[in-house]
Amino acid sequence: MEKRTFWLVVGSQTLYGQDVLDTVAARSQEIADELTKVLPYPVIYKVTAKSNSEIADTVREANYQKECAGIITWCHTFSPSKMWIDGLRDLQKPWCHLATQYNKEIPNDEIDMDFMNLNQAAHGDREHGFIGARLRKPRKVIAGYWKDERVHKRLSDWMRAAIGVAVSKEMKVMRFGDNMREVAVTEGDKVEAQIKLGWQVNTWAVGDLVKEMDKVTEQDIDEMVKVYTDSYDIATDNMASIRYQAKEEIAMRRMLDREGCKAFSNTFQDLYGMEQLPGLASQHLMSQGFGYGGEGDWKVSAMTAILKAMGEGGNGASAFMEDYTYHLVEGQEYSLGAHMLEVCPSVAADRPRIETHYLGIGMNEKDPARLVFEGKAGKGIVVSLIDMGGRLRLIVQDIEAVKPILPMPNLPVARVMWRAMPDLTTGVECWITAGGAHHTVLSYDVTAEMMRDWARMLDIEFVHISKDTTPEKLEEELLVKDLVWKLK
Repeated sequence: MEKRTFWLVVGSQTLYGQDVLDTVAARSQEIADELTKVLPYPVIYKVTAKSNSEIADTVREANYQKECAGIITWCHTFSPSKMWIDGLRDLQKPWCHLATQYNKEIPNDEIDMDFMNLNQAAHGDREHGFIGARLRKPRKVIAGYWKDERVHKRLSDWMRAAIGVAVSKEMKVMRFGDNMREVAVTEGDKVEAQIKLGWQVNTWAVGDLVKEMDKVTEQDIDEMVKVYTDSYDIATDNMASIRYQAKEEIAMRRMLDREGCKAFSNTFQDLYGMEQLPGLASQHLMSQGFGYGGEGDWKVSAMTAILKAMGEGGNGASAFMEDYTYHLVEGQEYSLGAHMLEVCPSVAADRPRIETHYLGIGMNEKDPARLVFEGKAGKGIVVSLIDMGGRLRLIVQDIEAVKPILPMPNLPVARVMWRAMPDLTTGVECWITAGGAHHTVLSYDVTAEMMRDWARMLDIEFVHISKDTTPEKLEEELLVKDLVWKLK
C-alpha cells in the first residue's frame, strides 16, 4: 500500500485569465506538497480543471490508475458545477471535497476586487457541493484551513478509509474447509460480497494444506522457529508443538502468497490430516497483516485484513476478537474478549509468550502452541459486518480497553478486557438488537468515523453504538434504515 497516492483536482474556469490560472496552479502545487509532508500518503496535484472534458478525462484516468486511491477536490475560484457532472457521475474512486482557501485571514489592507476574484473558494466550494448533493454521490466534506492540524487529522483518517476500500477491492480470502456447522452469522452471500465489496472468497480443501505442509523442510522450520524466538518469549518445553505450528504457518503462507490472498479462515471441526489447530501460526500471520476468521468466518477474516491496512503504517493494532464472558459487578462491568487460540499480538501490552496447552475442542491430536498475552489499554472500536439478506450492515461500537482487572493465571489464551459504550449492559442490548456477530475486529488504530467513511464509499449500511446511544433511539434508527435500504 506504500505506492498509493491521492490526486488533488482543483476547479476553476477561463473567465479570470491566464495570470489567475497560473497563480491557482502554483498555489495548488504548494498545498499538495505541504499536505504530502504531513499526511500518510502522497498528494499529487493533478490539474486545474476548467472544462467538462478536463474533469471527465481526469476521472477516467483516476478510475483506471491503480496507484490512485482517491481524489481530493477543491475549488480555488468559482468552478461552474455543470462541467463536473460527467466526471463525477462516472467516478469510481473515493472522493473528498476539501473546502478550504489559500489565505487563512482576510487581508484588511490588501483586499480589493482582484483579491476577491482570485480567492473565491467560499463561492466555488458551495457550487461544487451542490452538484455532489444533486448527483447523490458518496463523498467526504472537510472544511477548514489546509495548514491546520485538525484538517490534517481528518484528511489522514479519510485517506486510511480510502486505503481500506482499495484493499477491499483487491481482497481474496482463502477458506480452509467450510464454516463451523449450524452457525448462522458466519454464513453470508459471497456473490453479493464480491459485487459490493470486491471480495473473492473461495475454498481450498484442508488436504491441500496438508500436502503443502509435507513439502516444508526441517531447515524451513528452523528458520521460522528462529523468528518466533526473536519475537516472543518461550514459556514451554514442548518445542515439537512450536515446530509443528511453524510448519503450518509456512505452508499457509505459501498458499496465501501463491493465490494472492490477504485473509484466511479455518474451523476446528475440519482438521483432517493435521495434528493441531493453527494457533501460533495464525497469530504470527496476523502480525504480518493477514486477516483471520475462526469457525470459517470469512467476513471477519476480510475485515481484519482491511482494518489492519487502515491502521498505522499499513498494519495497525487490529485483531480478530470474540466477546467470551462478562464481569457484571456493579461499577466494574467489563467484557473479556479472547478466542481459543487466535488473537493478533499487535494488540499486546507487553511481549507475548509462547505456551502449549490442551485444547478441549475440535480434532486436535496434540496440544497446540499459542501466544498468550494481555491486551493494552486504550480507546478503540469493535466492528462486525453482517449479512441482513439483501444488504450488508456494518456495526461499530466504541470501547475503552483496560488492563485486565484479574490476573487469570489459568487462562491459557490471549485476552483483552474492555468497557463497552455507553456501558456494558446497554451496549450489549444495542449490539444484540442490531444483530452484531460474536466475532469482531477490535482496533485501537481505526475510528468509528473512518469506518463510517469506508461504509459510505462502498454503499453499505452503517450503525454506530456510542456513548450517546440508547436502545430506544437505536430501535428507531434501525427501523428507518430498514425501510430506506429496502427502497435502494
